[in-house]
Amino acid sequence: MRTFRTYGEAIPRVSLQDLSGWLIVVEGTDGVGRTTHINRLRAHLERMGYAVAETGLSRSDLASRGIHRAKMGNTLGSNAFNLFYATDFADRLQQQILPALRSGFVMLTDRYVYSLIARAIVRGADPDWIKNVYSFALRPDAVFYLRIGVEELVPRVLAEGPFDYWESGMDLPMGEDLYDSFIEYQRRVIGQLDVLAKEYSFQTIDATRKVETISDELCESVSRLLAERQSERAADRP
Repeated sequence: MRTFRTYGEAIPRVSLQDLSGWLIVVEGTDGVGRTTHINRLRAHLERMGYAVAETGLSRSDLASRGIHRAKMGNTLGSNAFNLFYATDFADRLQQQILPALRSGFVMLTDRYVYSLIARAIVRGADPDWIKNVYSFALRPDAVFYLRIGVEELVPRVLAEGPFDYWESGMDLPMGEDLYDSFIEYQRRVIGQLDVLAKEYSFQTIDATRKVETISDELCESVSRLLAERQSERAADRP
């Protein structure tokens, strides 16, 4: 019978055998279109009869407002940045992800620990240290990585407005101006996500194509995965 596992550390007072849902992650850098595709995927799964929940970075009741206030001042140090987001993730795991999985929901998460690890490494964190910080994270059923190059990313971001201070790595910074820093920062983040994609066996999706094409591929892949998991569970029943 399928049982969730973590990347190392056990979660205190949590029986992983009680988690009957599915954990699906959509990864990718800033501006790649994750929210659009998660919304379309959620609607698709709900039409199929699945109960669906959703979460994403800095959405915890405990830490999200604090993260927002700290980032507004543009003075958050790298270690504080990393640990603030780790606190946010731990709270969302406890309050959002685990309850949904216990109830048999499909939990869709707009980015996961991988983006946090990638951004931390770009900001100078030791890779082994930051991965150990998130060793209590559940291993998802699947990670779909919307992959795009910086050259294709820039016009998409600019279409939504000016470059963001943090999405441009200006706390480091990595260039003489906001544009140069954005290019270099996103190039490094994408590079780290490419490394993690191999290490954690992401399913990479070419995000340079039309929205409908990407959405169809994602919906088909997730639908097939859930059907396979359901068949496995049925076979395990006495």
